[in-house]
Amino acid sequence: MAAKSDGGAGGPGPRYELRDCCWVLCALLVFFSDGATDLWLAASYYLQGQHTCFSLTLLFVLLPSLVVQLLSFRWFVYDYSDPAGSPGPAVSTKDSVAGGAAISTKDSAGAFRTKEGSPEPGPQPAHSSASAYRRRCCRLCIWLLQTLVHLLQLGQVWRYLRALYLGLQSRWRGERLRRHFYWRMLFESADVSMLRLLETFLRSAPQLVLQLSLLVHRGGAPDLLPALSTSASLVSLAWTLASYQKVLRDSRDDKRPLSYKGAVAQVLWHLFTIAARSLAFALFASVYKLYFGIFIVAHWCVMTFWVIQGETDFCMSKWEEIIYNMVVGIIYIFCWFNVKEGRSRRRMTLYHCIVLLENAALTGFWYSNRNFSTDFYSLIMVCVVASSFALGIFFMCVYYCLLHPNGPMLGPQAPGCIFRKASEPCGPPADAITSPPRSLPRTTGAERDGASAGERAGTPTPPVFQVRPGLPPTPVARTSRTEGPVIRIDLPRKKYPAWDAHFIDRRLRKTILALEYSSPATPRLQYRSVGTTQELLEYETTV
Repeated sequence: MAAKSDGGAGGPGPRYELRDCCWVLCALLVFFSDGATDLWLAASYYLQGQHTCFSLTLLFVLLPSLVVQLLSFRWFVYDYSDPAGSPGPAVSTKDSVAGGAAISTKDSAGAFRTKEGSPEPGPQPAHSSASAYRRRCCRLCIWLLQTLVHLLQLGQVWRYLRALYLGLQSRWRGERLRRHFYWRMLFESADVSMLRLLETFLRSAPQLVLQLSLLVHRGGAPDLLPALSTSASLVSLAWTLASYQKVLRDSRDDKRPLSYKGAVAQVLWHLFTIAARSLAFALFASVYKLYFGIFIVAHWCVMTFWVIQGETDFCMSKWEEIIYNMVVGIIYIFCWFNVKEGRSRRRMTLYHCIVLLENAALTGFWYSNRNFSTDFYSLIMVCVVASSFALGIFFMCVYYCLLHPNGPMLGPQAPGCIFRKASEPCGPPADAITSPPRSLPRTTGAERDGASAGERAGTPTPPVFQVRPGLPPTPVARTSRTEGPVIRIDLPRKKYPAWDAHFIDRRLRKTILALEYSSPATPRLQYRSVGTTQELLEYETTV
């Protein structure tokens, strides 16, 4: 969420800014306005005796909230529990400081757990009974507080406030603690953005269609409270999509960060396209309720199959990936969502053409049941659907032509990383110091196919292992190196727009935080290069 700076050697690294704090506060405002208007509307339906509308409105509020709170509490339980010895991804470290010992995962993990207030396994120095009692009380209070927060359905609010706190701490603390708090802030921002994306498309999207359908069915001037509820749901959907893309880009060092101007353009883009889509749904559902259900299920199945055949790589297990693809299929019912690496221009154009045809067909079927000669209201609704979709496409073009992080779509494209010199390779050099959560460059397509540049050009490639010359008879003084440790992860790096493995694998995240906290210098992350041989991988991923 914070602005990135050049990550070269000696660079200041990313910093948390005041506008990042304002963005979080606006996200909280959107969250509370969406939930409050829905509950207020449900209470109004109950007092008016409209029990069916009350039940549906309350169902779309409580059920998604319960699902998200359970997921959030599950993440909390894992983050604040001691590891049970379950094997995770292989992580090794190599400290390049002269004379520096290699970082021990076990020792640093214990130090980090002590910092967080959890008991540390193994032999420990003798502590007084009073201090041990205080630690147990603090740990119990944390568990009770988190249980109460999630029972009150405020898990996302807690995570927003925690991200805000960690960001401010990274701004106020010294250099070593600054990078530590900044890294943890990015992790918390990633968690809350994923939770909000899941909740909005399980709650706000069906709520928006339901309330619009009721407004169209009743006709006449809309009531104030349903209009407020639909507006809040619409803003929540658009804001969550833009916020998710911003946090995702900020978390990856191989992509340029999304500016706040670009984020606002994305909000307007999704706001108008989702408004046109939802209004077309509401118009059609007000007349053809059964056919509308068939259409939604068919569209979701087609979109889910489209996502699955693209072979996404977002999650750490097969079943999680299937569930994720099903959720993305729900998102595709309403708007565009990029899930595949590379240029998405053709896929996005095809999707919007399909949506345009569907909106026109749905609105046309509804309009064919109206009285053309006397019903001027119907013509206005058709014009609203068309103009809203056109405005959304306009802001989409503004974003891609003027505000895209990689530069204008029709002009020269900037390199897809955060470094300014295009002649240099994307990503930090092998010996450069980078601030968290910097990683080394992603695997290129040639490396992924197992062919190096020398092999393609027909030049011989050096062997994997070479015999080093014998040591000189007299000791030679080595030049002191200033780099920090390298955290090597024995996993291939995921392709954008997926999250890096250390953002979604919580075992890997805990290990990296422990190593980062115990390291006196800024560590770098290095994922496995798929193009290298197995022998070299075994050599470099062993402590």
